[in-house]
Amino acid sequence: MSILAVGLGGLLGSCGRYLITRLLERFEFAFPLSTLLSNVIAALLIGFIIGFERQMPSLSATKKLFLTTGMLGGLSTFSTFSLETVAYLETGKYLHALGNIGLNVGLSLLFVFIGFYLAKLLPAA
Repeated sequence: MSILAVGLGGLLGSCGRYLITRLLERFEFAFPLSTLLSNVIAALLIGFIIGFERQMPSLSATKKLFLTTGMLGGLSTFSTFSLETVAYLETGKYLHALGNIGLNVGLSLLFVFIGFYLAKLLPAA
């Protein structure tokens, strides 16, 4: 059952990432904004889900796997972020590469903390 939960969650998360990319490709950014946005949204949501679960452990292990490993694992994209960073390095765009690293890692960490904080604002059951 766990593998099915992760697979179905991954399907939804990957489709969500694809939709974010398709929506943003209409605009011409000089920066891979869709990757950053996918990673930051996933970071916020995983922070919220885990923060919520710490306060009120009501999620079953299967639901937690579906949401975190599956859906948010499919939404976030470390491999695409890494590829985009290497492409910047290969073309000598070192500041773009550093900016991409800083924004993806820094904002993702920040938004996990924001997710934790938002979960703490919920009233206890």
